[in-house]
Amino acid sequence: MRQPEVQYTRSGDASIAYYVVGDGPRDLVFVPLLLSMVFAWQLPVVREFCLRLASFSRLILFDKRGIGASDRPRTPPTLESQMEDVGAVLDAVGSEQAALFGAGHGGQMCALFAATYPERSTALVLYGTRTRVPGTREEHRAELRRLRDEWGRQDAIERTAREQYASVADDDEFQRWQPLLLRASASPSGAAEFIRTYLESDITDVLSTIRVPTIVLYRPDVSRPHEPFLRMHMRDERDEAQALAEAIPGARAVAVPGADVAPFVGSEVTTEVEHFLASPHTDTVPDRVLATILFTDIVGSTERAAQVGDRRWQEQLTAYRGAVRRELAAFRGIELDTAGDGFFASFDGPARAIACARRIVQVVGEQGLQLRAGLHTGECERDGEKISGLAVHIGARVAALAGPGEILVSRTVTDLVAGSEFAFDDRGEHSLKGVPGRWRLYALTSS
Repeated sequence: MRQPEVQYTRSGDASIAYYVVGDGPRDLVFVPLLLSMVFAWQLPVVREFCLRLASFSRLILFDKRGIGASDRPRTPPTLESQMEDVGAVLDAVGSEQAALFGAGHGGQMCALFAATYPERSTALVLYGTRTRVPGTREEHRAELRRLRDEWGRQDAIERTAREQYASVADDDEFQRWQPLLLRASASPSGAAEFIRTYLESDITDVLSTIRVPTIVLYRPDVSRPHEPFLRMHMRDERDEAQALAEAIPGARAVAVPGADVAPFVGSEVTTEVEHFLASPHTDTVPDRVLATILFTDIVGSTERAAQVGDRRWQEQLTAYRGAVRRELAAFRGIELDTAGDGFFASFDGPARAIACARRIVQVVGEQGLQLRAGLHTGECERDGEKISGLAVHIGARVAALAGPGEILVSRTVTDLVAGSEFAFDDRGEHSLKGVPGRWRLYALTSS
């Protein structure tokens, strides 16, 4: 079968390449770790995998930003930007809802998408996915250096083939196409930048907010790999999968036969996916979603009002509110409340929320006012456009601890914007009034 026509859609500042295979009764998006699905069609084992999925679905495939035939924008490929790419591709193919099938880093992003947009997600399949990759920062940096040095080298390609595709590594056609596929997927620096996001991301706090039917697939018979990254990535497959499933409400872990790391080899993985998607699932009303909460507040507003007088203060408040609302609109934030001189808003992505807060603090500072801001990402109860819940209270408490001109964020926020342009200073652990436990907070830096 010839490859279906590759098309492009815009997602933010990037053009995203995609194509559709099959016309089954349900839409299914497949997202791999670090692989161009446009060029992977030439690899027989991947093509057969796609055709099996397309036999029971309308399969939607795309190249993530920074990979293969899609644009390589200057900004790093964060989980949030990739999540937005999925939404753009679904819009382009006219899909209102789809099942999500993610492998490795692709599973992290699919989990984030399902939690943030439950109304667009019918089911979630995870394969070889980690909430976080174990290892210290020094170990991660050493792995990135090694990856950058070895990417595209023939000996490294052959080693990876035997580690991930043991059953087909000696096939002549596989040996001909696999090196071309890896080199077409990413450059050495591009691959390292992409994997950096994977190594630094942590979706632990996202898992409990997923409300769509979920299955976690794993292969318990995979041999321990020799390649450092794979060895770091694949520790205790059974325990990892069980822990991941236990953290997601209603999810279950399923062992799949086979000794290959890659999900493409054999029909066992696709058979489990087909059975899972064909099983009856209880429809759920998406009244709980993952959202990023932003609170802002003018520092010293009472003193400022007394200094300039009531009339002038009201004029300054009007200008301030107009500036904040313009920035909220620019960054797709939703204004939820304006109490006194503070704003309460929500976003469907933490990176845009941080960028918006940074811009608001800057613009309002140019008006002669100082703001404090706080952000937290968590599960919220949704009633129309109104949201509530513990995450809202946490966001308010975080903002209350910020100093003049400071943007404070919770640890969950920093975990989800790993690999981004943002840098943070550790502000230590704090007690938040009325909230259980100790919370580690971080301040956005100017770098």
